[in-house]
Amino acid sequence: MLPNEEELYYRLALSFVPEVGAKRGMALLKHFETAKDIFRAPLKELKKIDGISEERARVFKNDEVMQRADEEMHFVQKHNVQVMLINDNNYPQRLTHCNDAPLLLYYKGTADLNAAKVVAIVGTRKNTEYGLKLCEALVEGLQTQEDILVVSGLAFGIDAIAHKKSVELRIPTVGGLGHGLDRIYPATNKHLAKDMLQNGGLLTEFPSGTMPDRTNFPMRNRIVAGISDVTVIVESDKSGGSLITAYMASGYNREVAAFPGRVSDSKSAGCNDLIRSNIAAMITGPDDLLEQMNWNKGAKPKAVQKQLFLNLSEEEQKIIDILQTKDSVHADDLYYQTGLGGSQLAATLLQLEMQGLIKTLPGKHYRMA
Repeated sequence: MLPNEEELYYRLALSFVPEVGAKRGMALLKHFETAKDIFRAPLKELKKIDGISEERARVFKNDEVMQRADEEMHFVQKHNVQVMLINDNNYPQRLTHCNDAPLLLYYKGTADLNAAKVVAIVGTRKNTEYGLKLCEALVEGLQTQEDILVVSGLAFGIDAIAHKKSVELRIPTVGGLGHGLDRIYPATNKHLAKDMLQNGGLLTEFPSGTMPDRTNFPMRNRIVAGISDVTVIVESDKSGGSLITAYMASGYNREVAAFPGRVSDSKSAGCNDLIRSNIAAMITGPDDLLEQMNWNKGAKPKAVQKQLFLNLSEEEQKIIDILQTKDSVHADDLYYQTGLGGSQLAATLLQLEMQGLIKTLPGKHYRMA
């Protein structure tokens, strides 16, 4: 249910209170139920919330906070911007599982941020022809998928290529921004951003007036990674925003994939490093990605034929029984469900992988081979 005008105003005000992030904001909302009630509460009631001191409680009565909310209220209404609080149903649900999710997001567009399949495609701003062809072929290969969303950062290079190809093929695509919705950076992508609003959208945690400062883009990258099922790095050197996104995705226990390149090509050095360190799975095209994600259209569940001819130990059978019921399982879940010790679990997983029964995925996930 969308908030009424008054509640929307107080939600905006809550986002402008210093040091009220998602965790503290959720605690306040749970206690008071609405953002309006938070600001109407007496100081002694606010202080009951963990982390809210006398000084912090007084900020909720600050005129500057309310003035900033007035300004943003005018902007979002004038430009038809959706304001999503972290406990709203339309807030990206994958992002709520990240411990650094923003309390509030600004969104303009038509795409479903909770689509069944969300793919982030990122890479260098200075792509080669090799990267261009790989990126376009990857997006083309995603056409077969229903309810899919392509996400990127609307930057030069691979990001823009992924967005443009998605627009061309009418695949919903959303750009994560490192600034407010009152501007587009880089400005050369202004027309692309406008096209994306017709079948996709623009998403940011930053209010209007926020400039594209360098420090904002790592924050943008965590949203791109956090709302996605898998992050694909097409081309990247040894440093840059796309690698930050890849490491963030891995830290969120999301899938990561990368295209390999020649060892002499600096634009592929970052991808090669991700693959070598087992942060990313190596892919050579869209079919590899669909297999990694188990999104093959019409694919039948894989049966473990080999176990008919192998004498599995009790520990091995426990793991196989669990993996057969799901597309993939995290190592921590296997630890709790099998009851095996850490070293024993690791040894058993290695043995099963050597027998060709299971496959290791990035982010400490495992699935049947």
